[in-house]
Amino acid sequence: MSMKNVYRDWFLATRPWSFTMTFISVSVGGTLAALEGAFSWPFYLLTLLGAICMHAGCNLVNDYEDVRSGVDDPNVPTASYRPHPLMENRLKPKQVRNIAYLLYLFACLIGFYLTYERGLVVLWLGIIGVLAGIAYTAPPVSYKYKGLGEFSVFLMWGPLMFTGGYYVQRQAISMDAILVSIPFGALVALVLLANNIRDIDYDRSKGIHTLAILLGVRGSIKLYLGLIVAAYIAIAVMSLFGPLQPWSLLVLLSLPLAIKLLRQMKRDVPLDADAQTAKLDTAFGLLLLISLLIGSLI
Repeated sequence: MSMKNVYRDWFLATRPWSFTMTFISVSVGGTLAALEGAFSWPFYLLTLLGAICMHAGCNLVNDYEDVRSGVDDPNVPTASYRPHPLMENRLKPKQVRNIAYLLYLFACLIGFYLTYERGLVVLWLGIIGVLAGIAYTAPPVSYKYKGLGEFSVFLMWGPLMFTGGYYVQRQAISMDAILVSIPFGALVALVLLANNIRDIDYDRSKGIHTLAILLGVRGSIKLYLGLIVAAYIAIAVMSLFGPLQPWSLLVLLSLPLAIKLLRQMKRDVPLDADAQTAKLDTAFGLLLLISLLIGSLI
């Protein structure tokens, strides 16, 4: 195998397309802080790098544990539309596990430096992030298999990352940042829910219990549709009454994409339901970020 292919496999194994969510969460938190005072680019970039390393480590641990435990096999629906180098035997399990923990170690080193420079809250957020990422699929907790995955994703990419991005800049916790994080965090959680709705039969055959299995197809679809509608309503309300500015109504430009996806999900869950949901999240989050940047300039 050529070195080019080796690098390609490692790059794909980290699922880099998912890092957009981390970029948005950290950036919106940092931008909300910038609206209130000075902004440090070095601290922002370090926060973003640490969060992405933690995210990449979590993705590798997730794949390692899924393959090791037999949850992922060649028939897993996800493998039909995205690369899975570990399951395809292009990477060795121990190597994936070791690189995952090296990424976590690098994220921890960044976290220790930011803790020293900005305060202990960074340390506590980092500890929660590391434990949540590893315990997601690793035994003895493996809470992804017990219907708690969506709630964890909501917390990580919602309140915790927004708070981290804000705190590193302002050395304070902002309830406004937490409020703004809720609709975006909910949409990121829907990426996992969409994946689990599609995989209900497969996951049930593996003896695991996702939220989609617990709610059933109809209940899961209702939750999915309801949270998308609630996310847009929340942004509209916060844009008109605070803490967001009216500029954040720009997020509504992503509504056509949301309506198209809602119709598709009601009709038939597509094979790439999680990827389509992620596209909606990206449009929603980037428009939110752009609206905040416009507000800061005007």
